[in-house]
Amino acid sequence: MDPFSTVVKFFQDCGLFIYPSALIMALGVTIAIERFIFLTKARTQNRKVWAQVLPMLQKGQFRDVQSMTSHSDAAVGKIVNYGLTRMQSPGRREDFDAAMEEGMMEIVPRLEKRTHYIATFANVITLVGLLGTIIGLIKGFTAVAQVNPAEKAEMLSASISIAMNNTAFALMVAIPFLLIHSFLQAKTSEIVDGLEAAKISFLNLVQRMRSEHAGAAAR
Repeated sequence: MDPFSTVVKFFQDCGLFIYPSALIMALGVTIAIERFIFLTKARTQNRKVWAQVLPMLQKGQFRDVQSMTSHSDAAVGKIVNYGLTRMQSPGRREDFDAAMEEGMMEIVPRLEKRTHYIATFANVITLVGLLGTIIGLIKGFTAVAQVNPAEKAEMLSASISIAMNNTAFALMVAIPFLLIHSFLQAKTSEIVDGLEAAKISFLNLVQRMRSEHAGAAAR
């Protein structure tokens, strides 16, 4: 039997519960692909924008940076723009930090959006597969009770094999889903840590330049 026929037979043997399991798998894979593309794009944009912004900040070109980041879709650009906007009014480092933290509170949920569904789907599909197995076993034992004793062993063996296919399929999907969920979480944490590092660098840079200007004015 060729691999395609084996897969088709496997799905046929699973019964009706394979359909909700397959739907959950399709939704999970779709979300995983969308999140991977989104997070990869976000990380690339952040690195590109920060590489452009940092030299300008070090030269004190705050207006140019604000003009550039005001039209940026990158998360790091939005956070820097929050800080620069707050700098237009007098304040302490804590005030600028609070303004940029407000930007973080808006951005981080977008990075984490929908990722948790993958872990939920992993748990749900496992339970659906287990339910399909139990229902299949119930049907198998019910059918065995009504057949010739000579045929019971063979029929019971076939029923158990079919019922266990549901759990097998569920585990084959759930295990990769849990790994994918952990991978996406790690990718999200990496981006958030990068934003935190950029925020601290920005605050330290602004504080240092203000101190230098204050020292020059005192002379």
